[in-house]
Amino acid sequence: MIFDHRTYTCRPGTINKQLALYQASGWQPQTRNLGQPLLYAVTETGDVNAYVHVWVYEDAADRQRKRAALMADPDWLAYLERSAEAGYLISQENKILTTVPFFTPKA
Repeated sequence: MIFDHRTYTCRPGTINKQLALYQASGWQPQTRNLGQPLLYAVTETGDVNAYVHVWVYEDAADRQRKRAALMADPDWLAYLERSAEAGYLISQENKILTTVPFFTPKA
């Protein structure tokens, strides 16, 4: 099992606009292709202009297959275009995580 941990940082004062845009046109195509995320949250302390989501995949091949389907989805591509036009996002950081041997994630 792998975890795709993504942190997006918005221009100050725009995080709620970005999240509203995503909720309106990004959430459905993304979850349709990737499944439900383990976590989708805003940062409460630290960089309050950031939000995080974590997606779970069986392995790298599962991730590649699902992300390819997402990138072929016209609804997702339309969301990406709207998001780019809005210009709320200023950075993105992705990390692929694996669990340590003594930890078993809850189902």
